[in-house]
Amino acid sequence: MNKTVFAITPPFTQLNTPYPATAYIKGFLNTKDISCFQADLGIEVILDLFSKKGLTELFNFINKKADNFSENSQRIIALQEDYIQTIDSVILFLQGKNPTLSHVICQESFLPEASRFAQLEDLEWAFGSMGMQDKAKHLATLYLEDISDLIMECVDPHFGFSRYAERLGRSANSFDELYAVLQKDYSYIDKILIAILAERMTQIQPKLVVISVPFPGNLYSAFRIGQWVKQNYPATKVAMGGGFANTELRSLSDVRVFEFFDYVSLDDGEAPLEAILAAPDAGALLKRTFILENGSVVYKNNSLLKDYKQSEVGTPDYSDLLLDKYISVIEIVNPMHRMWSDGRWNKLTMAHGCYWGKCTFCDISLDYIKIYEPIAANLLCDRMEEMIAQTGENGFHFVDEAAPPALMRALALEILRRKLTVTWWTNIRFEKSFSRDLCQLLKASGCIAVSGGLEVASDRLLELIQKGVTVAQVAQVTRNFTEAGIMVHAYLMYGFPTQTAQETIDSLEMVRQMFEIGTLQSGFWHQFAMTAHSPVGMYPEQFSVQRESNTIGTFANNDLVFSDPKGTDHDAFSYGLKKSLLNYMHGVCFEYPLQEWFDFKIPRTKVPKNYIENALLEDDELMLKPTSKVVWLGKRPLVNYTNTTKKGQVFQTATLTFHDKKETFIIKLNQAQGDWLVGMLDKISVKNKKVYTFQEIKADYEATGFEDFELFFYNKPVNVLRDYGLLGL
Repeated sequence: MNKTVFAITPPFTQLNTPYPATAYIKGFLNTKDISCFQADLGIEVILDLFSKKGLTELFNFINKKADNFSENSQRIIALQEDYIQTIDSVILFLQGKNPTLSHVICQESFLPEASRFAQLEDLEWAFGSMGMQDKAKHLATLYLEDISDLIMECVDPHFGFSRYAERLGRSANSFDELYAVLQKDYSYIDKILIAILAERMTQIQPKLVVISVPFPGNLYSAFRIGQWVKQNYPATKVAMGGGFANTELRSLSDVRVFEFFDYVSLDDGEAPLEAILAAPDAGALLKRTFILENGSVVYKNNSLLKDYKQSEVGTPDYSDLLLDKYISVIEIVNPMHRMWSDGRWNKLTMAHGCYWGKCTFCDISLDYIKIYEPIAANLLCDRMEEMIAQTGENGFHFVDEAAPPALMRALALEILRRKLTVTWWTNIRFEKSFSRDLCQLLKASGCIAVSGGLEVASDRLLELIQKGVTVAQVAQVTRNFTEAGIMVHAYLMYGFPTQTAQETIDSLEMVRQMFEIGTLQSGFWHQFAMTAHSPVGMYPEQFSVQRESNTIGTFANNDLVFSDPKGTDHDAFSYGLKKSLLNYMHGVCFEYPLQEWFDFKIPRTKVPKNYIENALLEDDELMLKPTSKVVWLGKRPLVNYTNTTKKGQVFQTATLTFHDKKETFIIKLNQAQGDWLVGMLDKISVKNKKVYTFQEIKADYEATGFEDFELFFYNKPVNVLRDYGLLGL
């Protein structure tokens, strides 16, 4: 099956779903009638290793070694027959093909247990009355992690399910260390990888191998793949791109890299890939691509070659990938990370880049963030329907930098109009556009979760970050999502330039209050890292910090070392911040003094105990603008008319009976207004393509001969409808 392009995701990214880069590439190449085969070699290596055959060979290899292994490894080796006997059925269970196995897994006498199972005493605290399937998934995950620990100690110290040899790729200013490792013999894991690669290359016989490297943990394997292809298929060209190259390799100058690759491309891959395929040896015609020319690394960027608009790149194509063989694990108790690793998600993008593009810690100078281009909602829905038909999965993770609220609204309306049954989640900014009604609309369309950067919960630092939000505003927005039934995850940051110990503790108190009051359900603290392409990295003097060195390495250049004369010892806060958050996520220890989480003296918080509670008293403004869109999510009511006599006059009353999925409710109006309302609800129903504005509805009301529309709209009968699906957006 000769193909022009072989697109590869190297080990290891995720176990539960393919990283989408190669599916995006294949979808684009489909629009050009260029044949492409794609493979996620990460899941293929894992399935080969974690099988009866794979574990038998692994233990045979370990048994030949005479090393002094730890007690934990000795225990696993002693139980090797139990691991070999159980592995195939456990993998089938995690693939969703053997659900009844959960009964025996949960009896806790089926799986062999090593050190990872020491966590079990915390299981009920962490998961509560978790369902049997989830508990079994968690136990099976611990079982796999035990085997992973054995591999790391006895076979390959770089092994990791999603971060293979990550240390070798992280901030490697010099290529020396990685290059030296690549000159050594293949590791045990390398041999599995290369055997699979060799078989695929024999089948496919491609002209070009494209390797996407999203993270540092994929880098080592990418180089091993490139190395083997160059040695065994010298006529086949090899290209590297992806998130790692885009952020880390923008100043690449080490010629040794081109012993492994012919091209290293940056940013959006469509135009560079097309240029490579059209004229592989014509350097002048290449787009955003490093090549080796006359013994030096040269960057080629043909400015006449335009990039493709997002409407032109095609629908991601997941064919070739082993979609039914990915495994869902429950590795962490953080609810958002759990969603990330459990279940299969189709990956899509609502908009290229970030519509905000101002955060000072972010790589806003790079095109993948700087160039903002949304995709029309109807085209997004077309792509969703295509992907559902192809993959059989209706779960979507929109991998945006920050999904735009207006586009989310349009997408939700289109999903509802088409009657698509989907589940989706994405990343957002906690901006005030996310009103109560918009959150209700997103929920109705299938949105189950959002994640967003609260970063440092301090208004001074949020302004320095140029986040464009305040803590009070974040509290109100997260309340709106939570009340709609959408889970909220907050990215939290500590260690931003000039951040004091007082601000760190005050930030923790803000977070404590938001979890206690229930507006946050999930969170994760990470320490600030200065990157070369962010405003902080480019202009450190504006943030009162100093870069340790201005020397640019020949290989990876992104993470920068800096000193903060005005700040505090941020490393010291790491453990206490994370431990407190873990407890808050499970609804406990809110009454503990903040000092309880730290083994050194911390300042008392200056945040009032009821700060977040008071912020939530400022309710959403109910008054709609003339341009606000008004939508009805409910069904057409049943109408009954009755005559009422009052002071000798006969009044006709319309009783409107509404049925929603949970309950029945009634409103009463005079007959004329009731008839108008029923007709208008038909017009503004979400199933219709046209969306009416508040002004248009008012004009229709007044054209019928009624007066004072605002008095009618904001009065009790219509206000009842606002609780049941009458939304002002």
